[in-house]
Amino acid sequence: MKLIADSGSTKTHWVVLNNNEVVLEHHTQGINPYYQNTEAIETLLRAELIPALSPNICSALKQIFYYGAGCSSPSLCTIVENSLRSLIDNADITVNHDLLAAARAGCGNQKGIAIILGTGSNSCLYNGTDIIANQPSLGFMLGDEGSGGYIGKQLLIHYLYRELPTDLAEAFSNTYQLNKENILEHIYQKPMPNRFAASFTPFISKHLAHPYLQQLVSDAFDAFFKHHVSSYNQYQQYPLAAIGSIATVFEKQLRTTAKRYGVNISQIIKEPIQGLIQFHTL
Repeated sequence: MKLIADSGSTKTHWVVLNNNEVVLEHHTQGINPYYQNTEAIETLLRAELIPALSPNICSALKQIFYYGAGCSSPSLCTIVENSLRSLIDNADITVNHDLLAAARAGCGNQKGIAIILGTGSNSCLYNGTDIIANQPSLGFMLGDEGSGGYIGKQLLIHYLYRELPTDLAEAFSNTYQLNKENILEHIYQKPMPNRFAASFTPFISKHLAHPYLQQLVSDAFDAFFKHHVSSYNQYQQYPLAAIGSIATVFEKQLRTTAKRYGVNISQIIKEPIQGLIQFHTL
């Protein structure tokens, strides 16, 4: 049996394959070793994943393929690997960056640019087999342009600076009933500030007819294309595959931005898990 995981900062999609057939699908909270150590991840998995796996499945697992946000260096991958190995010690475990999952799911065996626009953001140039270039992702505090965390953070900034139009400010206040102290506590003192900021994207989506929010989203995507997509040599020659909930929800604004940069979007996929299933059943 094989266990495949596609993990972002907000949620993780787990699939168990037996003889290349899906026998179990399950979701848990997201995992990100930038913000969680081995013990924290192990606690989460013990509470949310292991109860969904029968003892028979756990003992029969031979391979685990984990793709996750934050798994951008050997040390960070080891944090996730150790947490998995502490609970399932009979399987070979491979931990890769979620960027490779996006490339495999979005580009298959073709050359292209793969981007992730979810709670966080990232991008790469893919040659059909391997990632050959990657503009560094600076994370929530310094980067993540175009992501749910970035877009939500911009909304919070505009709200706290009293820059939102009156109707939007009133709608936001009535919906969330947050003050400056609440918001700053979540951003600077509580864990997973990117997840907190991204939690406001449903509000933006709901009120997207408002020109102010349309511009906010467009500006976020423009920043992403400026700092990431356009950093790759001859970027306009490659098809671009976009992965993630933010790419899906704000598809119109994303396509408009891509067109402005002369980029052809080949496909937009909310979740890469089906592509990963196909990849690991070949």
